[in-house]
Amino acid sequence: MSLALRNELVVDKTKRKKRRELSEEQKQEIKDAFELFDTDKDEAIDYHELKVAMRALGFDVKKADVLKILKDYDREATGKITFEDFNEVVTDWILERDPHEEILKAFKLFDDDDSGKISLRNLRRVARELGENMSDEELRAMIEEFDKDGDGEIVGCCPKLALKQLHSVRVLSSVA
Repeated sequence: MSLALRNELVVDKTKRKKRRELSEEQKQEIKDAFELFDTDKDEAIDYHELKVAMRALGFDVKKADVLKILKDYDREATGKITFEDFNEVVTDWILERDPHEEILKAFKLFDDDDSGKISLRNLRRVARELGENMSDEELRAMIEEFDKDGDGEIVGCCPKLALKQLHSVRVLSSVA
């Protein structure tokens, strides 16, 4: 194998590894969810706590999913899993998500009228549901940034960018 090809493979492997790692923000969200739903603060979560924590992280888990996780990770037969196990499960699930499918799901949460677009009304509703106190002017500015055809709405190609911007605003407002 030539040196150039070997270097190319190493670079490719590094890129793949980077794609498969969680961001610091995602890691913190996992930790926060575990701590929030470990209601008895025993550093382990049971069936009910696990189910709620997984749903809070955006996973539509069924009873069978939760039972399988407990069966696979509850090595001491306590009916609970530790943070390390929870982190492993959630990390795997996040990395297995299809980003396009996730964008479509998020778009559908905004597009509650099934118009195929995100309007000012849609964005206002979501901001309110997230507890964000944003003026119509701020929301319009978000829409204008991604409005391809100038009709005051975001169509299917751009919701990811608007969602990222709304999430950034949400993160910044929680810091302030």
